[in-house]
Amino acid sequence: MRQSVERLVDSALFRNTILAIIVFNAILLGLETSAPVMARAGGLILALDMACLTIFVIEIGLKLFARRLAFFRDGWNVFDLAIVAISLVPATQGFQVLRALRILRVLRVVSNAPRLRRVVEGFITALPGMGSVFLLMAMIFYIGAVMATKLFGATFPEFFGNLGDSAYTLFQIMTLESWSMGIVRPVMEAYPYAWAFFVPFILLTTFAVVNLLVGLIVNSMQDAHHEEDNARTDTYRDEVLARLEAIEKRLAER
Repeated sequence: MRQSVERLVDSALFRNTILAIIVFNAILLGLETSAPVMARAGGLILALDMACLTIFVIEIGLKLFARRLAFFRDGWNVFDLAIVAISLVPATQGFQVLRALRILRVLRVVSNAPRLRRVVEGFITALPGMGSVFLLMAMIFYIGAVMATKLFGATFPEFFGNLGDSAYTLFQIMTLESWSMGIVRPVMEAYPYAWAFFVPFILLTTFAVVNLLVGLIVNSMQDAHHEEDNARTDTYRDEVLARLEAIEKRLAER
């Protein structure tokens, strides 16, 4: 029976069915945020949501039954278990925040969609390199915030009054959101040479460091794709060798 259940949970039909239910449940959770919709069909939506959660619990139970302790060796299985467990938290006043995290069920699409899973795995692989880049960016922001506070804080306290305000303003400048007309040009009216500070900062952060992060992520995803292709090639080679060995045995028997 255990082998039958294991074949069931590993089948493409089972995975695709769970994926469809996850998407359907995500739509239901979105509908729950609409007061008019809930006023008309709130009972039906909540009942369908509970049915989806029940199916998720059954899915986790089947996987635990089929794989036993091996279930916990797969990080994606643990992720699914945590998401479903959060959804089972009682809707008491103290756990309202956790109940709001039911929308995290949507993230189960990642564990059930191989292409999305590869993207996440590539992102996770890039985290060590990204940590070094984030440290470099933090140093740049700290130096820039100290300089901006000392240079412009007295005249523009709303932007550069203290270290925290300066860091937030520089972050806004890095994202290029209203950086010119909203911040830099007003500062340049009082300090005409302020561009000598802001332009190098934008070039260094927005166009250099951020693109370095993007490059790390792209390289990690390419490595993940190469590893998958190599694994697929190795599997195909093993299958071919096994078939050749079987043919040789048959010929030897004759």
